[in-house]
Amino acid sequence: MKNRIIFLIGITGVILFTISCIIGGLLIENYSITRQYISETFAVDTKYGIMLRIFGHIPSGILFTIFSIYGYKYFPPANLTKIGFYGLGLFYGIGTIVVSIFPCDSGCNSEFVDPSTSQVIHNFTALLIYTFVPMSIIITGIGLKKFPKYRNLSIIALALGILSILFVYLLISELNSNFGGLYQRIIELLILTWIITCALKIRFYPYISGSYNLYKPRP
Repeated sequence: MKNRIIFLIGITGVILFTISCIIGGLLIENYSITRQYISETFAVDTKYGIMLRIFGHIPSGILFTIFSIYGYKYFPPANLTKIGFYGLGLFYGIGTIVVSIFPCDSGCNSEFVDPSTSQVIHNFTALLIYTFVPMSIIITGIGLKKFPKYRNLSIIALALGILSILFVYLLISELNSNFGGLYQRIIELLILTWIITCALKIRFYPYISGSYNLYKPRP
């Protein structure tokens, strides 16, 4: 798959996900982006929840998965880089699809009182996403570290991954915090920033197979 197509897939996924989050919040009266989770915008009892899932979150998850599967091929060949990209695709791409297919209960049942099967699957998948996606980004950064032309990208990956872990800790340790929604959005922003950064690298400076340190801009 051509680098331009991979770039568009990644960017489109980010745009779809972002728009879905914004619109979802606007459709709910008195919705608080700092206190309430993104999942609450497409919970089982929300009026437009199914539309947000079908036309927003699920397609974005599919695009993230495709981007991760094909995207790593435009970076220097390294096992850690491959593992990192596949981890991003599995936990963020497929994970986004799963939490959309299995929405949370009304209000996302933060107290986890008599949760539905959908809520249990939703929460478990969300836990996997926020545990392994930051680690996948860090692993990718470590894999790129040995390539001189990718040192800056490696530093960006490590910084984004570590910051993500910090806010995941805040999110999990303060489940009923008035800033839970804000923490979650910062985590998502950090992950999306990584996808955008990789997409731009793929579009303008893709790795040329067979050349260890050589890559050139693509028009």
